[in-house]
Amino acid sequence: MDIKVWYLSTCSTCQRIIKEASLDADHIRLIDIKSQPVTENELEDMYHATGSFKDLINGRSTKFRTMDKKANELSEDEARNLLLQHYAFLKRPVVRVDQQYFVGNSKKVVEALKSRLNHG
Repeated sequence: MDIKVWYLSTCSTCQRIIKEASLDADHIRLIDIKSQPVTENELEDMYHATGSFKDLINGRSTKFRTMDKKANELSEDEARNLLLQHYAFLKRPVVRVDQQYFVGNSKKVVEALKSRLNHG
């Protein structure tokens, strides 16, 4: 399995999910989005997998809350530009297992990730 994780090394939730999903750092590629921001190509791949830039937006981030909009009020272009502008706008973690993406930290997403990892 080819596994890549975009996360924030200072985020305890990201660390918990990596541990809970038994993602061994020796067998995955960890990308700290603060020091290595998401590239345009990576963002396009995430978009094609999820179908929406808005689904990749972390509407609860401090940076986003200072804006005068809600995540669902953004256009796809606005969401794309925000995601390329600053790492804090990306919902995290984003885990890619082969070509399947798991975005965010909801219980449903984490369970789906663990199921995918356990059933190859």
